[in-house]
Amino acid sequence: MINQAQPAIETIEQLEQKLAEPSDALVHDLAQVDGDIMLLGIGGKMGPSLARLAMNALRRAGVVKTIWGVSRFSDKALKDELEQEGVRTIACDLLDDEQLQQLPDVKNIIYMAGNKFGTTGREHFTWAMNAYLPGRVAEKFRNSRIVVFSSGNIYPFTPVFQGGATEETSPAPLGEYGQSTLGRERVFEHFSHHYAIPMVIYRLNYAIDLRYGVLLEVARSVQSGKPIDVTMGHANCIWQGDANEIALRSLNVCTSPPNFINVTGPETMSMRWIAEQFGKRLDKEPVFIGEESDMALLNNASKSHQLFGYPRVSLLQMIDWIAQWVKEGGSTWNKPTHFQERDGKY
Repeated sequence: MINQAQPAIETIEQLEQKLAEPSDALVHDLAQVDGDIMLLGIGGKMGPSLARLAMNALRRAGVVKTIWGVSRFSDKALKDELEQEGVRTIACDLLDDEQLQQLPDVKNIIYMAGNKFGTTGREHFTWAMNAYLPGRVAEKFRNSRIVVFSSGNIYPFTPVFQGGATEETSPAPLGEYGQSTLGRERVFEHFSHHYAIPMVIYRLNYAIDLRYGVLLEVARSVQSGKPIDVTMGHANCIWQGDANEIALRSLNVCTSPPNFINVTGPETMSMRWIAEQFGKRLDKEPVFIGEESDMALLNNASKSHQLFGYPRVSLLQMIDWIAQWVKEGGSTWNKPTHFQERDGKY
């Protein structure tokens, strides 16, 4: 049962094209941004598609800017691929201060560097990446505007009937990943005050495409008959292309002190309902264990929807695409979200 409002995505090429398809609003907004754009930590899940999206929006706007991509580039193939697409890449270990200081001064920074998975046992590295490095970056780019990727993990669990934490909710992170991510925010916030750096603190959970994410994990569990623990019974998600659009458009709403923005979809998703939707599409009966808690890690993104509009890709559209992808055996990344975790350990 696949009833799609948009055509199925059948290949990696089609997926990458969809992720890099700019809206008219992005084309307009990016044309208003003065200066080039540098993505620090471009090698992660979202960075390459964000760069392609920016390039496509600039082409449509008829505006010439350089998109810089900075990463260690342990995967040289990615570096070559981005170069071929017009991104100016720089191989750099950001924790090496000499390499960091040699980066060109660029007016617009999107800061995507950080560490989440594998935190347990390497807490020292997580804190260095998430809380020490931001100070060095803020010093280096104190004359830029900066969009800082953060996470909804800085919030406490909230009652599922309240609609999620808002930007006014006091942070209370569980575990060292969430704590160090709050450290990242606080360090950037300090330098925003100190140097009057315009910033957006971009609190995201959870971005998905067809190769990774909360919905894919549920779909694969349904397909394989693996029991789905619904103790963390509710979550949020947003299509990666929409999340990337918001990151780029956020360059126009940077302020000092920083502008804090939650980024996710409008729904508080029931994981049981999601599994049942996949069950219908995959002709499988979901298997559940546990009982839904009345508390979950949830974001209320009403502010971002007021600023940028609702996401273009709906929840049902994502479910349809992912069900088809799983049915056809589409390729996936081994990058679980661990959205079920309730103790903050990743």
